[in-house]
Amino acid sequence: QEKIMIISFRTTLLAVSLVFFASSSHAEVKITPDVVYGHKHGIALTFDVFTPTANKNGAAVLFMVSGGWYSSWSPPEQAQNNYKPLTDRGFTVIAVRHGSSPKFGIPEIVEDVRRSVRYVRLNADKLGIDPNRIGVYGLSAGGHLSLMLGTTSDAGDKSAKDPVLQTSDAVQAVCAWVAPTDLRIMAWSNPNHAAVYNRFPALNLTEVEAAQMSPLVAVSRDDTPTLLIAGDKDDLVPIKHSEDIQKAFEEKGVPSRLFVVKGAGHGFAGADLKNSIDEMVKFFEEKLAKARN
Repeated sequence: QEKIMIISFRTTLLAVSLVFFASSSHAEVKITPDVVYGHKHGIALTFDVFTPTANKNGAAVLFMVSGGWYSSWSPPEQAQNNYKPLTDRGFTVIAVRHGSSPKFGIPEIVEDVRRSVRYVRLNADKLGIDPNRIGVYGLSAGGHLSLMLGTTSDAGDKSAKDPVLQTSDAVQAVCAWVAPTDLRIMAWSNPNHAAVYNRFPALNLTEVEAAQMSPLVAVSRDDTPTLLIAGDKDDLVPIKHSEDIQKAFEEKGVPSRLFVVKGAGHGFAGADLKNSIDEMVKFFEEKLAKARN
């Protein structure tokens, strides 16, 4: 089951991230690999930093490296082109890896990515970024994790001994591609869940856990401005996930928008991919590129 899960979501990541950039030249960036932002069970949690060497705007965008809530590794020199549209516009991109399913469940994975944001904010000076201009994006499971950060952030635990845990995990902009928003209908504990979700051990959640890990359930007025990107022919994560949370955002007055890719499934290519990337870059430029007074 794990092997099927990895293949399925890696195919999605390739379709969305690599097709458009395969022939692109490398952006001029400084790569800082394998920054340790925490430990669990004696294993390091790491991210890679891609810092523009020119026209740096001071904002950071975290990419959730996650397919099926499984976080794979690739040499950052090979992954560099994936982030070119953002680094070319002056954004520092941070590719965050988390503890992977099936070893770790979604609640633990969410805590990992929360910690990554806290660490980035605490070390903003070292990273050369503004701690008040942090965005996040991801595809599929990575989109879900991005939305969890946007809807359930906190100010940190001031009583914690670890200074990272004392720090806020709030982000200032979220872009979620083809993202699951309601795990209650996907979890194995739901007797009516689609058979395709049996491929993903991360969805072995109790009803309570599924609700707690559903961004749709957590929507509130203070949520982060969000751009949703989804294909209207997606069979794996139907567009209803994005439509439902967009409606919830509208009802609560959260600045948000749904960019629908007509005829697209769970992965985009060609003009659909380029147009979606352009929308994401414009969104982050609007929300993050300039410091706000």
